Amino acid sequence: MQPIKTILVPTDFSAPAERALAYARSLADAYGATLHLLHVIEDPFAGGVHIGMVGAPPEGYFEQLDQRSRARLAGLLTEEDRKKYSAVIATRLGYAPSEILHYARDHGAIDLIVIATSGRGAVSRLLMGSVTDKIVRTAPCPVLTVHPGDRQDAAAATRAA
Repeated sequence: MQPIKTILVPTDFSAPAERALAYARSLADAYGATLHLLHVIEDPFAGGVHIGMVGAPPEGYFEQLDQRSRARLAGLLTEEDRKKYSAVIATRLGYAPSEILHYARDHGAIDLIVIATSGRGAVSRLLMGSVTDKIVRTAPCPVLTVHPGDRQDAAAATRAA
């Protein structure tokens, strides 16, 4: 088994993504690994598809989204954590599965991707696809998927009952 030195955590800022980050932090602590936090800004205007919108986005639209996304990414870790994990914060613009995979390939030292599952049902995944499914099937490294409800939640619910 290859040692885990660099962990990529794609996030959409959802609660399941926060859980994935918590797992990644635990692994980074155990292995002394670096964390890469990545948020992909979906481009609804790519490929000429405007999702019912007419015209191009306002000037500076994607730059503002990028700035907000970077600020949110930075807020996921304290300054101390950023130093501890030698954290890399990145954003990409495009189709999430492709951009996550490109990032992992462009940064050849990514040893593990830790990503949340959406918790949607099989029919929804079939109709809409799943970012996580696409990453698992084609990633250049191992992928750890984190389900929205794990054993810790089940244990907490049992204690609360």
